[in-house]
Amino acid sequence: MVTMAAPTPDADGHTVSPDAGAPVVDRRSGKVGVVMGHVGTYVQLRPPCGGREWDVPPEDVRTQTPTEELSAKVAVANRRWGR
Repeated sequence: MVTMAAPTPDADGHTVSPDAGAPVVDRRSGKVGVVMGHVGTYVQLRPPCGGREWDVPPEDVRTQTPTEELSAKVAVANRRWGR
């Protein structure tokens, strides 16, 4: 798993986007996602258990709280075991 800091402005004032594989939360919807990549000015997220990707502006992406991280890991494990 890739860890990341919250997106922060760089020296030029532009938002720095998280790296691919980083677990993050879409601030707009509260949905947890994994960064799949970047398209244009957007970050592409996918649900931890797989599914359809969605685009999020980098400023609307934040790191997970410990509770959100644990919940996402449990969801992935449950899916692996067919629950």
